Amino acid sequence: MSEPEKRDTSPDESAEKGPGFPNGGNPAKTKEDFDLAAIYVSDAQYNRNIYFDTSPQAVSLYLLYNHWLPRVLVYFFILVDMSLAVFEEPAVLPLPTWATMLVELLCLLVFTVRLVHYAKVIPRDKFWKDPKNICIICIVVLTLIDMIIYGALTATNCYALRWSRVLRPLLLVNVTEGRQLRRAFRSIRNALPEIFYVFLLFMFSVLIFSLMALKLLGKRGLKTMDGSPYFTNYLEIVFDLYVLVTTANSPDVMMPAYNASFIFTLFFILYIFINTYIFMSAFLAVVFNNYKKYLKEEVRQLVRAKRHKMVRAFAVLQERREEGGELVVTQANWNQLVRLVQPDISNAHRELLWSVCDDKNQGFIGKLAFVQLADLLNIEVITLKSRPHPLQSICPTLYLSAPSRLLCRLVQHRGFTIMYDVIILANAVFIGLDEENPMISNSEWVFLFLYLLEILLKLYVFEPRSFFSKHSFWNWFDTIIVVSALIATIINSALKSVGGYTSRQILDIVFILRVLRLIRVVDSIGRFRTIINTLIRIGPAILTFGQLILVVYYIFAMVGMELFKEKVKFYDEDSNDPAKAYCGNPLLKGTTFAQLNYCKNNFNNVMSSFILLVELTVVNQWHVLSNGFATVTHVSARIFFVLFHILVVIVIINIFVSFVLEAFYVEYSVDKGDLQTSLERKIEELELAVAQEKLQDNLVNTMETIDNDLGAGQSPTANRPTLMFKIASKSKNSQNTGQDDVRIREQEECLEHRDAFILKGQDVGLCSVKISLRSRGTETAGPAPISC
Repeated sequence: MSEPEKRDTSPDESAEKGPGFPNGGNPAKTKEDFDLAAIYVSDAQYNRNIYFDTSPQAVSLYLLYNHWLPRVLVYFFILVDMSLAVFEEPAVLPLPTWATMLVELLCLLVFTVRLVHYAKVIPRDKFWKDPKNICIICIVVLTLIDMIIYGALTATNCYALRWSRVLRPLLLVNVTEGRQLRRAFRSIRNALPEIFYVFLLFMFSVLIFSLMALKLLGKRGLKTMDGSPYFTNYLEIVFDLYVLVTTANSPDVMMPAYNASFIFTLFFILYIFINTYIFMSAFLAVVFNNYKKYLKEEVRQLVRAKRHKMVRAFAVLQERREEGGELVVTQANWNQLVRLVQPDISNAHRELLWSVCDDKNQGFIGKLAFVQLADLLNIEVITLKSRPHPLQSICPTLYLSAPSRLLCRLVQHRGFTIMYDVIILANAVFIGLDEENPMISNSEWVFLFLYLLEILLKLYVFEPRSFFSKHSFWNWFDTIIVVSALIATIINSALKSVGGYTSRQILDIVFILRVLRLIRVVDSIGRFRTIINTLIRIGPAILTFGQLILVVYYIFAMVGMELFKEKVKFYDEDSNDPAKAYCGNPLLKGTTFAQLNYCKNNFNNVMSSFILLVELTVVNQWHVLSNGFATVTHVSARIFFVLFHILVVIVIINIFVSFVLEAFYVEYSVDKGDLQTSLERKIEELELAVAQEKLQDNLVNTMETIDNDLGAGQSPTANRPTLMFKIASKSKNSQNTGQDDVRIREQEECLEHRDAFILKGQDVGLCSVKISLRSRGTETAGPAPISC
């Protein structure tokens, strides 16, 4: 794994002394200057740390390099390249060898073009010193060599092995866009030394207990359930006791000794206490401690890199107001820069950001204020348009009447929500009852009517376009679920009434939709909201760990298919082949593997391999699976399964648990940072804030339009502006990070937790405070304080 983030960022001194300040102090700014400054700000905003050439040609190539289309294409072809395993032997859907090779050649060509493009962007010496570039070159070259050798051996009907397939997921790690995944691998690498020492001590304990078990139980003539000698082979004892740490073979492994004497159970109890509860907890503690320690240092590097980028952008656009005066950036240049960085930003939003930076209304800002721009742009502002309800225009007398206003107040009352929560819970009780009972089955129509009534009432009260805005998650969720359930129920009832036939598939859909409606209840409980908000916010980071697991799974799947393919065979239920009883391999006769009908757990193709690896990750019965493959090959095959358990279960899963622990700690304990406090103060000075108590920070507000702020119909007579804004409960990429070393020291604790989400691919904020902004007659945009 490479460490481009550490290398690509030049130190502070080079940023100030070297050629990093083109056009320093020159007031005549060209288009190239603005493009270069926009790149620096964009890189700081999205934590891209690429040391690129600042020549106009290189800048143009760099803009193209960071365009969304080539980035999407790279990931698409990586996915295609990895998906070829589905069509290659052993295949799920077999294709000719020449077809898969042509597709792989196309993928390699795309990777090569992308790499050449990258080489044109950065200085040549930097390119050849970057390990990730060397890794990609090696992958491409080795794959081509393997394809040539494999093709030649296949043409001569000789045994051929596609060994380069294990290299495919490494492209996912080493492409420039894979920096989050590289950071995850660095977390593993940093934790390995400490884990290694704990693992040595753990294995020493297992070996000592195994030796005691051999001497204590090996000479007593005990038998296992299948009649084989009990604890007479030292290596078998080591493996059984290692499995016992995972509890997969408990209490089976203990029963022969327990049947002989209950005193022997003290040995197993002591072993489980020391190795399962103490050492496994020690693994987690070591991983968590190293995770936090290296995370803090990496956060500092990210903060420093972000500051360097912003200082460079300032140097490009800086002007000297007067002879001997300070260097500043004017409002006109600042506005043009923001337009380039975020073309879709509204004028009102941009003006507010400028007022926050230029708090003295001077028309220009210094370096300290300028470097905050990347963090300000990372605070997402949702534009909300206040429109009159269509019914108010069609029949104003009826819609503005007293009964109509009373209905609007009732629908928006908290009691209305509570009432429907009770209805959902009652529906849950009916779902669990017998569907064959006519009263129970007909009650579904009553609940559907009530749910439809709720949607219609809300559409009457709230402006429809606001109700179905892209941020109104729960409104879309409820409507889709209810309408889909209604359609499925009507179709199912029609089929049943016409011919007495009920579609099993449609009935399954109806049942699933009914259960999904119960999810809405969790929003009504405060503690549930906190937990779900945290889970939503760490969602992108979970995707990073998903990529990490995918890489490891893919490598183990490729190796497993070469080692164990066709060793175990699966037969359909209607098959009468006698080999079905022992999974097509006579060596499995009488084994637990065959008796439990684990024949489909095999490495005969990539799909079944992935499913088997998931089962190994869960660890339940993993010793039965490993013993089965050891039986049909060699006892050393267990090494494959033990290595998988160590890497995935002990290392990666513990790192993931460490991340989740840190995320919940941040959610419950971290307060707002200085930049957010200053934003809040500026908003209040500009009289743009609304009463905070009107905006409850719950899951609905996180995902759903706040109708009180939208002006969508809280009161039909309310006089509302035409445009409003609210702050989303997530930022686009990262939270505010400090701007100088003093600030880093002052907010080290805050930065550590805030940027933890950046390091693991988290693209959302933590504890947002929603603020709707209002000024003289019109609504305006602005960022709200978001906690660090």
